[in-house]
Amino acid sequence: MADFDRNVLEFYQLSTPYPSEWPAEKNDKSDESDSEQEQKKQKINRRKSRYQALERAVSNRASIVQGSEKSANGVSNLVQKDEPDPLGTSDSVVRSLRQLGVPVQDDIRLRNRFLLSSTSFSPALFLSQMHATADTQSLLSGLDVLSRSIDQKSESLKVLVESHFERFVRAKATIDNVYKEMKYRGAEPPSSSRARAHSRHTSKSSFRNSSGGAALGTNPLASPLANDSRKKNALIKESDYGVMGIKTPLLDVAAKAEDVWGPALGGRDKEENLKTVSTSLDRYKEYIEASSNIADSIKRKDYEALVDEYVRARRFADETRRLVEDLGSTPPSETQTYQILLAARMWYDVEEQIQLFKRDVWRKLTSLHTVSKAEAMAGQPQDQHMELIGLLLELGVDDNPIWVWLLSRYDYLKGKISSTGERAKVEIEVLRRRLASGEKPAPQMMVTHLRNLGRQSVESKVNGLDSPDVIELWEKMLSFLSSLLSAQGILGEVVEFWQTVEGFIDGKAQKSLPTGYNGESRDHHRLSQQGTVDLQKGTTELVDMLRAHVFEFFAGAPPEDISLLFSPLPPSPGTPMSGLTPTRDPRFNFDANNLPPPSPRKGETWEKFAFWPPTSNSVSGVHYLSKMLTLVGSGASEMASVAPVSQGDVKQVELLRNLVGAARERCVNALCAAWNKDAENIKYVEDWKRSKEMGDVTRMPTSFASFEGALLSGMQKILYIPEAMAKSGAGDIIPAPPTKLLQTVRSQYVTTLYKALSGMVENAERAVKKADDEWTTDVDMSMRSGDDRASLNVGSGTVDPGDRVGFPQIASKDHANIQLQNVRMLLTLGNLHALRTKVVPNLNGQFENAFSVKLTDESKTIKDVLGQIDARLFQTYTRPSLDSLRKIIRAGLADPKWAPPKPTEVKPYVYEALLTLVLVHTQVSTTAPSMTHQVLSYLLEQISRELLDCLKARPKFDLGALMQATLDVEFFAQTLSQYTTERASGIQGEVYSMLDSKTDNQARARLQDELPGMREVLKKLREQSRSEFACFKRPRRAGSAAPSQSLSQGQGQGQGGQTLERTATG
Repeated sequence: MADFDRNVLEFYQLSTPYPSEWPAEKNDKSDESDSEQEQKKQKINRRKSRYQALERAVSNRASIVQGSEKSANGVSNLVQKDEPDPLGTSDSVVRSLRQLGVPVQDDIRLRNRFLLSSTSFSPALFLSQMHATADTQSLLSGLDVLSRSIDQKSESLKVLVESHFERFVRAKATIDNVYKEMKYRGAEPPSSSRARAHSRHTSKSSFRNSSGGAALGTNPLASPLANDSRKKNALIKESDYGVMGIKTPLLDVAAKAEDVWGPALGGRDKEENLKTVSTSLDRYKEYIEASSNIADSIKRKDYEALVDEYVRARRFADETRRLVEDLGSTPPSETQTYQILLAARMWYDVEEQIQLFKRDVWRKLTSLHTVSKAEAMAGQPQDQHMELIGLLLELGVDDNPIWVWLLSRYDYLKGKISSTGERAKVEIEVLRRRLASGEKPAPQMMVTHLRNLGRQSVESKVNGLDSPDVIELWEKMLSFLSSLLSAQGILGEVVEFWQTVEGFIDGKAQKSLPTGYNGESRDHHRLSQQGTVDLQKGTTELVDMLRAHVFEFFAGAPPEDISLLFSPLPPSPGTPMSGLTPTRDPRFNFDANNLPPPSPRKGETWEKFAFWPPTSNSVSGVHYLSKMLTLVGSGASEMASVAPVSQGDVKQVELLRNLVGAARERCVNALCAAWNKDAENIKYVEDWKRSKEMGDVTRMPTSFASFEGALLSGMQKILYIPEAMAKSGAGDIIPAPPTKLLQTVRSQYVTTLYKALSGMVENAERAVKKADDEWTTDVDMSMRSGDDRASLNVGSGTVDPGDRVGFPQIASKDHANIQLQNVRMLLTLGNLHALRTKVVPNLNGQFENAFSVKLTDESKTIKDVLGQIDARLFQTYTRPSLDSLRKIIRAGLADPKWAPPKPTEVKPYVYEALLTLVLVHTQVSTTAPSMTHQVLSYLLEQISRELLDCLKARPKFDLGALMQATLDVEFFAQTLSQYTTERASGIQGEVYSMLDSKTDNQARARLQDELPGMREVLKKLREQSRSEFACFKRPRRAGSAAPSQSLSQGQGQGQGGQTLERTATG
């Protein structure tokens, strides 16, 4: 840990490991420059060293001692940078000396004199400085520490030699052999006069002894080597230590080289010139490379580096230009000449590249508008124009890039509005004409889409609202308006354009833009007063173009000229293409063999509306028109909120208000016409299938409610445009619907109800002639066959086992058709009841809530009409049964055997009439259960009326006739007591009053005696017919039994009549 702290202190040149402040000497930058100069000197010295290769080889070896330092030449040595005190008083000699004020950190030589590992170690200096204040005891302790350290190192060295003794011996022998070989050149050395033992001292002094032997006169080799050829290679002084043999050839080679290369290497003037050029190149290197750096920056699209290089080059050119101006007529120096030449050449290349780059940036800036938003978001930033404008301002331009970009943006939007509007309207007209020239769909096909409304909402499946061709044209129109008026369309671009213009006018957008070189582009940051006015007028013009195209689409007639589609102008580079159809539909290509048909002239209402697809129904129309009007209202509000329009152009605001009003009125007129037509065809929706929700009615009420509800909901969106009204300021642009328009919708709503009801009656009353007529479906045949079988099964039954009254079998086809028509009438009556009680009141409430009006008169009128239609259909349905009942009653009462002397049963005509009612009950209860009580009550009233009329025809009643009439009337009353009404009770009272008036007193008295027997007869007859007439039985409910009409009401025999009634009812 001490070594680590010492290394940290040495590396950062600190005196303490925890300094409290930054040393002041560290702030002196001269140290860096001195160190740099010292490094340069070291490099130069390293180049001049004759033994550079050897030094590099030595320096590459790993240091033996950890912490050793390198010399000035980079060669490692054994001297450490710091070491602990040998006497053991400190772990760092350098730090201790620095604390004592000795500058060992800066002076390496002085430091080495204090380090024991250095050869220049001075013990006296070390003790005088390091231990100047030490006493004798501390020095003795240090001596002990030093002795132990020496012993440890000697012991380790001894262990090393002992463990590697053989290696030491072999190394010594190798060294001696190499020395002998180089000294004697392979000859045997002379034997010494006296052999002596091997001594380390002899080995150490052998070289010195051999070299100095001649002088001492004791070297026996001196005389033999005097004339030996090997003498020149021997390591002795006379042979120049082995290099005498190559010295003469080297001198010869040097002389020849001087003769050959002397002239080439002796041009000192040329050398000086080259040095001057090299110095100039080194000095102006960054400016010489400016041209290539700019080209590389343009290639890499590194515009920041490009601007930096250009500004640097421009500044150098300006400095050189000022230098030339300052020189005037004074001839420049050589260095100045080079600067002038380099600046001229450099500036020419740089300016040429920058001018080409500026033209490319101008082109990008003006063509930036044609890039779609999706492409811009995917690959480039949204404010790319600001980047290009800033780049031009940095490079310096004569024209104002802000004004140029705004003007090009205005031209682009103007062209895009014109091309998009004209092209889309022509394509819509082509599709409209082709749709009009096609075959008109049958009512059944049109009704298929209306019938789907009862199963799903309008928004759940738009494709099911109309035919695919009509939906395609609706989508085309909606897409056209969306491309013009939505926030993602052209209107959004116009609003964004004005926001950009406003930002430049207010000066907010320019804050982030550069001012250029020396502020030369600052003038371009401001728009002129005239330019501001022109931009405001241009924005207003763009808004007016959008308004005009939308107004023409809704209020104008369908276009007659569609030549634009077949002879388009060739697009120019500035022509916007994003607004056109990306991929041309083959239907819009010119084909001489398949030209679009002319504009239709069939007298249809939709022919005068360019925005209404031919053969479209009102449901798809109200769905798409509500969306289109929402776009118009929102777009008009957005256009009116643009500052040039809202703050200064009152006329334009009024035109926008007229746009919304005209478009709304035209949409309502077109929709009312289609609504009226669909109301006429709503009768075809009837498929005579039961509704799962409402039970005893068909799906017609649900379908009609869905149809009318969808029209009312969509019409409310068209008239009030609620989604657009949510925007701020929309109330000033979207006026309230006029009263006349509301009255039109109100009248149309009532008219559609009448027409729908008329169609329902027509369906019920029309005779069933064939299975495949225009309103009978395949399901009707299965229903018809089932109804026929049911009617025949019921009609073929008998009254009782005795077959008192047989009912003829009915199997004719005409009767089956009549039965089917009766079923449809019952279903229609049930539908009318559902309309009268549920559907129409709900629709009226929806209308009143949607349009904030009260349908007081209309509701009363509709209710009266529904009552009349219901009464009419009810009479139509009950008339055949009523005629049959009247015929049966008249025939029965006209029978001469009708009044026996003492009746014991009711007459057969009563059973026959009740069986007819059983058939009616079966048909009504299985088809329209809710109508059962109404139908049978009405028939009971008519039966009672017919009995009254027939009995009035008899002049008088004897006891037998009085008893028979009483039994017949009372049997009817008691059997059909569940369906008795006040009117029926009143008629029965009239019957008894009439019988009483045509009976004498004797018959009245005798009738009183016969009452108990008549009660028994009625009870017996009721028991016998219980199963045949069980359908008329009242359901058992506590306290529900109501007293029937008294038998003797009006006859003056109240007690007897009540007893008979109680007995009969049992």
